[in-house]
Amino acid sequence: MRPASLRPLRPSPARLARAAALSALAGTSILPTRVGAQAIAPERIAELAEARADEAFELYRELLSFPNDANHPDDILRLTEWLEARFEERGFATERLEMPGSDAVLATRDAEGADRTVLIYLQADGQPVDPSAWHQESPWTPTLKARREGAPATSVDGSPAAWETLAWERLYGERDPEWRMFARSASDSKGPIAQFLSAVALLDAAGVTPDFDMKVIIDTEEETGSPHLPEAVERYREELAADMLVIFDGPPHNSGEPTLTFGARGIADITLTTYGPRVPQHSGHWGNYVPNPAVRLAQVIASMKDADGRVTIPGFYDGIAIDAGTRAILEAVPDDLESLHERMGIADPDDVAGSPQEAIQYPSLNVRGMRSAWVGSEARTIIPATAVAEIDVRLVRESDPDRLIGLIRDHIEELGYHIVSGRDPTDEERTRHGRLIRFDSSLSYLAFRTDFDSEAGRWLVAAYERLFGERPIMIRTGGGSIPISPFVTTLGVPAVQVGTVNPDNNQHSPNENLRVFDFLRGIRIMAAVLSQPMGEAS
Repeated sequence: MRPASLRPLRPSPARLARAAALSALAGTSILPTRVGAQAIAPERIAELAEARADEAFELYRELLSFPNDANHPDDILRLTEWLEARFEERGFATERLEMPGSDAVLATRDAEGADRTVLIYLQADGQPVDPSAWHQESPWTPTLKARREGAPATSVDGSPAAWETLAWERLYGERDPEWRMFARSASDSKGPIAQFLSAVALLDAAGVTPDFDMKVIIDTEEETGSPHLPEAVERYREELAADMLVIFDGPPHNSGEPTLTFGARGIADITLTTYGPRVPQHSGHWGNYVPNPAVRLAQVIASMKDADGRVTIPGFYDGIAIDAGTRAILEAVPDDLESLHERMGIADPDDVAGSPQEAIQYPSLNVRGMRSAWVGSEARTIIPATAVAEIDVRLVRESDPDRLIGLIRDHIEELGYHIVSGRDPTDEERTRHGRLIRFDSSLSYLAFRTDFDSEAGRWLVAAYERLFGERPIMIRTGGGSIPISPFVTTLGVPAVQVGTVNPDNNQHSPNENLRVFDFLRGIRIMAAVLSQPMGEAS
């Protein structure tokens, strides 16, 4: 029997009265009948989404106003309390899953007579911000903008030269679907949270109840690698038990067309630090004699890849086989390479594989940042004391992260470096070894991949076909990493990702945004999924 703390709260009379009024406005009934097994027509979903659009935009605006950097637990706590209240208003029971950092939130709502349970993943935290790089008052002040006439379509940074700021209230009248809402986590991943809450309210107002139990796990540490999530999934495995996992996170295919993604790469991190003099030295006095750690670090990195971007470390790509069936799946994805290259401003992509879809079937080695001494107006004529590179290794299901990290470490040793980990070199090591490097690594989470023909896949495809009249784009593996493998391995459930935000949303970057069209379409997608009869997927 479900613990009392996890039983769904019953809607209050006031909430039912409010929902009834909204239903009347939308021309529907709030009769508490269980009609979830009767799929709601896509036209009706669109009508209801439009009737409740103002409420959805206001909910989204309020959510965007909460700072949510996971490095600031007090901010996460305030956001958590807000989320708990919004879910409880929609008939969910909530509890916190205690973790050493910020607690995750579990929201549950049962459906009478249901024999299936869907676990839904949402993410609440966001990347840190540099306010000086944002073209608005604050990254936490939701800002509506319209592209200026003649501005290039590739400009999505919200700059005043290309974008005009509008009053948020313009959304409540005749709106342009191409307008964008700018704020940190607009797409990653407060957009999906607002879309989900709005979709649940939409169906409640229509008297449509899912024919499955819902469990919603809200991760509050995703952008710091969800370091405590695997332990929490193990500890709360009974509370999280489900038949499948649906991930409402991320964008669809680059074309923007409706998409389901059946896998994601995992991620491991490596930090490399090379050492020169104890303190920076005058380059005129000591150039040509004292080794430069920035040059040595560049040499180490350059030794790992060839001119075409392929990792040269022997064995790095071992175990990856693209058979005819897999290639057909990859080639079915409608990538427009010319448009993609134009949008990104590149002419010569890496040659790891023949297409973007095939390339992400392989593990990758990416230098995500480098630092040594000073640049720009602060540059000075010195030999730096240290140089640091941050590397991420994207993992696929066939690759062992410990093995890949070991291959990289062995490669650096073969270059003649003495490696230390977890500390700087000692004085003795400095005098004994001409080439020193610090090598620190960590694993965030593994890759996962679900079969297209799984129950979760068939159910979601049916929802998309009902809403859009055609099969969605089917992605075998997405390029990004999300902390789903603990659920897949511990709970033994298939997982599928549902992307509902625009691909060019600047996630993780300044001036993150969500297009009005995608925000409203995402609500319709989630409403279609939640109202799709589960029995049809069996």
